Amino acid sequence: MDGNLTNDGLTSTEALLQSVKLNDRLTLSNRIVMAPMARFFADNDLVPTAEMAAYYGRRARAGLILTEAVVISPDSIGYPNSPAIFTQKQTDNWARVADAVHENSGTIFLQLWHVGRVSHPYYLNGELPVAPSAVPLSGRVPRAKGLEYGMPRALDVNELAGLVEGYVAAAQKALAAGFDGVEVHGGNGYLIDQFLHHDTNRREDDYGGSPENMCRFGLEVLDAVATEAGSDRVGMRLSPAAYMNLAPHPEDAKVIQHLLEELNSRDLAYVHEAISDDRHDYKDFGGRVSAFIRRHYQGTVIGCGSFTPEEANKSVNAGELDMVAFGRLFIANPDLVDKLLDGRTPEPYDVAMLKTLY
Repeated sequence: MDGNLTNDGLTSTEALLQSVKLNDRLTLSNRIVMAPMARFFADNDLVPTAEMAAYYGRRARAGLILTEAVVISPDSIGYPNSPAIFTQKQTDNWARVADAVHENSGTIFLQLWHVGRVSHPYYLNGELPVAPSAVPLSGRVPRAKGLEYGMPRALDVNELAGLVEGYVAAAQKALAAGFDGVEVHGGNGYLIDQFLHHDTNRREDDYGGSPENMCRFGLEVLDAVATEAGSDRVGMRLSPAAYMNLAPHPEDAKVIQHLLEELNSRDLAYVHEAISDDRHDYKDFGGRVSAFIRRHYQGTVIGCGSFTPEEANKSVNAGELDMVAFGRLFIANPDLVDKLLDGRTPEPYDVAMLKTLY
């Protein structure tokens, strides 16, 4: 695949700034990705705002922009003011976001999100959150005073097809809004990830117990979305190391390995790593998460996890990764790509920057 080229001899951030051909449909201007980052600036109806369109438009020089996680249906809400795409008004306003990026010659995928058990009845009209198994999540609900997570409801096997259709319907709306593709959020301890990890998947039917069964729901979602959008316009984000919203298990690596091997036959646009810091080694995965993904997945790999531009460039130059996603650096630097092209030092991130959508 063209994405897996090693750029021998390139230094500084030159490798990152080379174009990359994902497939016959998509060639990106550089290997820098704007990571999906929850910002919570949608209105109270979960409608994207004009301010959000301008925010994404300012960052269109990235080779690929990935939107913040986007709620696919009313039963998948887990946070206030998270943008959604299940109403016409939401979809119309997402079209303004896509237009703002395209007006600046950018490429943008919309990330499809169901939170599963990472929610509260407060957001679900009194209904319990759903999950593969009835395994409680402890701790405070972010951005919601006084709310604590609790026990979810285990999904009945007959409900799963409807959930898959929810992802497909959201993908249809994203494409109608003009997005270049979609990313299926299979990480960070949300619904698909809950099926992929033993801590949260204790099912004894066709969706639990073995790597093949635990991967079944995620693959059904991915295949259905790819049928709708075309596999070359679909990426998948994964969190093999279970670093968020669930606990790791020594057998998880076998599940993720099986999933990655299944993905090799599906001609996706990419697989995207999700982890807070990719410099950590994990015994169960034989080292860094990105290296585990590269060993088992033959397509384009996007790394993400506290990379500096120099570290990212080194990984791309060595062929360890094809692209690298940056989050906080893009919050601090809407013009990050131009700064790297010009050899300028990016501004450092500060948590106070989260208060605005500059």
